[in-house]
Amino acid sequence: MTSKNLGRATLAALPFVLALLVDLVVHVTVKDRLPARLAVHFDAGGSADGYMGITAHLLYTVTSLLVLGALWAFIAANGKLYGRAHRWFIGGGFAVAAFLGYLMIAVLSVNVDAPGSGPDGGFPLWHIAVALGAAVLAGALGLLCSRLLPPVEDPRDADPASRERIALADGEVAGWARGIGAWWAPVAVLVLLATAVTIGLEVNWFIGAPLFVLALVVATFCRPHVTVDRRGLTVSGLLPRPRVRVPLERMAGADSRRVNALAEYGGWGYRIRPERSGVITRSGEAIVVSLTSGREFAVTVDDSATGAALLNTLLDRQRTGR
Repeated sequence: MTSKNLGRATLAALPFVLALLVDLVVHVTVKDRLPARLAVHFDAGGSADGYMGITAHLLYTVTSLLVLGALWAFIAANGKLYGRAHRWFIGGGFAVAAFLGYLMIAVLSVNVDAPGSGPDGGFPLWHIAVALGAAVLAGALGLLCSRLLPPVEDPRDADPASRERIALADGEVAGWARGIGAWWAPVAVLVLLATAVTIGLEVNWFIGAPLFVLALVVATFCRPHVTVDRRGLTVSGLLPRPRVRVPLERMAGADSRRVNALAEYGGWGYRIRPERSGVITRSGEAIVVSLTSGREFAVTVDDSATGAALLNTLLDRQRTGR
């Protein structure tokens, strides 16, 4: 991990660590005044309807904040968040930490000197408003702190002339196609089918039917194909529809680079994230297309360098009218 990435990871984890320290101090301070069973869940009216032991609540607090802090740090260091996306991600982490940290303190406060049946006054709903206010203030602080670190260089800002091309003679036509291995698609199909059958037998076939349709759609993408030609970039399954097509008219350029499915796109499948979308079947090399709208579209596929180079060549032809 580079020093820059270490700094980003530290800043991303900082609010969760601070929230945990404050919660631990409050817990130690009021521990002797808490009942053996804490009221930790409340209905819409604020009345307690769920309980947890003191030790279990402490473990839940520590685990949840540490796991979230580790997740935020991992994504900040490895998620390739550029410009505003990086600043908003850091600000969001500060907001989440403040919101959860305050609510956990509020739960302890309403249980102080409470009888075993739960706090007499329940959980005042104004605590939610205070938690939201704390989240807004902490988020603003996070946005300011994010400016202390240099932004991640956006590969979309690279000189278009430096992108790879494939040499084609005048009038020569070229295309490129590759299949994508999606190991998770067959598993997802089986899970959807099993769920549909279970719901159909136990509840209602009318409710289970949409899951059958969804399983059919996923099944068509068990072996998706990526095609690059004069029409642009196309990702399709076994059937003509559904498919994803990015025409040349919407492209500013194409690159080949490695992407991280979880850190950059939050998982696998057709993903939509701030400033980016894509068909992500795994972590690894991908064709990443910079769009004229400022967003980017990615598809993970082997030999992505060839596909990206051909797209850049076709873009040059379109711009020059050859």
